[in-house]
Amino acid sequence: MTRWLYSWLLWLAQPLLRRKLARRSVQEPGYGQFIDERFGRYDQPVPVHGGPTLWIHAVSLGETRAAAVLVAALRQQLPQMRLLLTHGTATGRAEGLKLLQTGDLQAWQPWDTPAAVRRFLAHFKPDLGILIETEVWPNLVAGCQHMGVPLALVNARLSDKSLRQAQRLAWLSRPAFAALAAVWAQTLLDAQRLQSLGAKVNGVVGNLKFDATPNADQLAQGRAWRAQLARPVVMFASSREGEEKALLQILSNESYLQPEGGPPTKAGYSVGAAPSPRWTHGRATTNSENVQWLIVPRHPQRFDAVADLIASHGFAVQRRSRWGQGGPVALDTATQQIWLGDSLGEMALYYGLADVALLGGSFEPLGGQNLIEAAACGCPVVMGPHTFNFAEAAEQALAAGAAQRVKDLSQGAATVCEIALNQPLQQQMVQASTAFAEQNRGAVRRTVKAVLKLLG
Repeated sequence: MTRWLYSWLLWLAQPLLRRKLARRSVQEPGYGQFIDERFGRYDQPVPVHGGPTLWIHAVSLGETRAAAVLVAALRQQLPQMRLLLTHGTATGRAEGLKLLQTGDLQAWQPWDTPAAVRRFLAHFKPDLGILIETEVWPNLVAGCQHMGVPLALVNARLSDKSLRQAQRLAWLSRPAFAALAAVWAQTLLDAQRLQSLGAKVNGVVGNLKFDATPNADQLAQGRAWRAQLARPVVMFASSREGEEKALLQILSNESYLQPEGGPPTKAGYSVGAAPSPRWTHGRATTNSENVQWLIVPRHPQRFDAVADLIASHGFAVQRRSRWGQGGPVALDTATQQIWLGDSLGEMALYYGLADVALLGGSFEPLGGQNLIEAAACGCPVVMGPHTFNFAEAAEQALAAGAAQRVKDLSQGAATVCEIALNQPLQQQMVQASTAFAEQNRGAVRRTVKAVLKLLG
C-alpha cells in the first residue's frame, strides 16, 4: 500500500468530518466555526511580515498549554517572529487565543489530504513548522518536505501502545517519521521508540510541561478557600467518561453521613445506626464522610451530564460556576455534597483547593492525564494502573514520593482519603511534589536553542 490509498480514503471521509463537526458544535460551538479552514480554504489574506513565520501545531488543550512556555521563550529570542498557531479541538483553539499578539495568525489544522495541506502551506508560507508531542500526519509531513518547510516534532512522546499501532501501519508511519526535519524527545524511552519508526531523533530535552508556571492568582485563591474549610478536599482531576460513575458507585455504597442533630444516613436515607468501618468486596471503606469530594471532568461538554450523574446517585451537587467570588458554601441539606468543577482554565485553582487528587484517565485504559500540573501546584496525586501517556513522569513522581499508585478506583478512593486525613503524610507529599516539579525544569531552554539552530 502507498500513501495515495490513505489520501483517497481521507478524501472520501470529508462529508463524514463535516457531519461530525456539526454534531459536536451543538455542545461546543467552537467546532462549528471556520469549518472551511479544515479543508485549506481561507477568507482573509495573510499580510506581509518582516520577520519569520513560525508555525506551531498544538492539537488540544494540553498541547496548547505546553506550547505556551515555548512561544514565550521564542518571542524573547525572536522578537520579530510572527506566530501561526493551529489546533484540532475547540478547547485547544480557545486556549490558543491567549497566546496571540498583534499580527499573529490562528487556524484549524488542515484535514490531511494533499490538496488541503498544499493550500494551507501556500496560504500561510511558514518558515518553520513545529508539531507538539504526537501530531505526525503523513500528508502534512510530505507536503512540508515537498515545499521546503522544515517540520520538527518537539516535546515528542510515543507510548508502547502508540508504537504498536504505528508499526501495524508501518507503510504509512515510517515514511512520515523519517521525513521530519528534527525530533526532540521527552525521554530516552520515547527517543528509542521514535527511532524504531525511522525518526531522526536529535536529542532528549525533557518535558516542556515542567516549565509551565501555574496561575499564581488562581493557586492563591484556591488555597485561601481551602483555609476556610473544616474538612480536607479530595479531587478527581480531569476525570473521563466512566470513571465518575465508578467513583459515585463506590461512594454511594461505602460512605455514611452523620448529619448534625440527626441519625446517620446513607445517601440521604436513614440507616438507624452509627457507621462503623466495614469491608466491601474485600476492600476497606473510603472514609469519605470526613472529606469533601470535588470532581473536575476533563471535557467541558460533559459538565451537565456529570452533574446529573452525581444527583442520580443521591448526592447534592454544588457547581463551581455558581460559587462566585466567595467560593464554595455549605448547603442546607443532610445529603452528602459533591462539588463539580464546571469551569475551564482553572486547574490551578482546583489544585490549590485540593489536599490530594485522583488522576483522571488512569483508571480506564486511557493513558492518564497530565500529573505534572498537579506537582507544580504542590498537590499529591494517586494514580490508577493506566499512565502510558506519561509513563516516565509517572514513575519519576512515584520515586520522588509525589504520587502513589493503586490497582483500581476502589483502592484509589480509599487511599486519597487516607492521605487527606493524615496531615504529616499529606504535607510530606506536598513537599515532594514541589521538589519533583522544580528538579525537572529546563526543557524549554534546550528546545528553544534547538529550534533556533534549525531555523538558522
